[in-house]
Amino acid sequence: MRHEDLTIEGRNAVMEAFRAGKPIDKLFVLDGCQDGPVRSIIREAKKHDVILSFVTKERLDQMSETGRHQGVIAYGAAYEYAEVEDMLRLAEEKGEPPFLFLLDGIEDPHNLGAIIRTANLAGAHGVIVPKRRAAGLTATVAKASAGALNFTPVAKVTNLAVTIEELKKRGIWFVCADMGGETMYRMDLKGPIGLVIGNEGEGVSRLVREKCDMTAAIPMKGDIDSLNASVAAGVLAYEIVRQRMESGYPD
Repeated sequence: MRHEDLTIEGRNAVMEAFRAGKPIDKLFVLDGCQDGPVRSIIREAKKHDVILSFVTKERLDQMSETGRHQGVIAYGAAYEYAEVEDMLRLAEEKGEPPFLFLLDGIEDPHNLGAIIRTANLAGAHGVIVPKRRAAGLTATVAKASAGALNFTPVAKVTNLAVTIEELKKRGIWFVCADMGGETMYRMDLKGPIGLVIGNEGEGVSRLVREKCDMTAAIPMKGDIDSLNASVAAGVLAYEIVRQRMESGYPD
């Protein structure tokens, strides 16, 4: 569901956004501010598990578009997040084994948008991102997804490793992209699968990588280190698509 891409400023406006159930990605509060209304806003943020940052007045002034932030600025999501269950339901409705993308720390909104676009085109049932160290669903992400955000559900989870553990119990296998893995063309990537992609700098974190069943490497012949995260996601996704087509999913 579409929401305006919002920078919400001022105590009343931020509190109203929480009360109206608008999805908030981040809240910035003047460090040291302890009055009643601000404490109430912080309580709401914690209740909704929103990322909270205490910053200087100079930082808030730089971020402010109105000049009337009253010590509080919130970043609203441009789109509403889905639930992981919605994705599994979607797979079931289509009569397909689940195919999910899990993104470990993709902070560049252009990359996130491009990956959501690839997920849509590859027939994935959804994209899962962590609450922290990750880009939110901003207007930039929506634009980079070229409309895919309207059709591909994106869920935000507190802990990616725990989510993988829970989904394993539902019969889903997990493959993560890592240069130290086995060449992807030699792997069986059919059936219910989660494709885990890390960020450019660090790749997939150790904790998440240890939860994965397989590690897939993309063969590379060039002189540079690695592919951009969204390109790597595309290359691996389409090997999964090829294998699914061979096994009859989709027709």
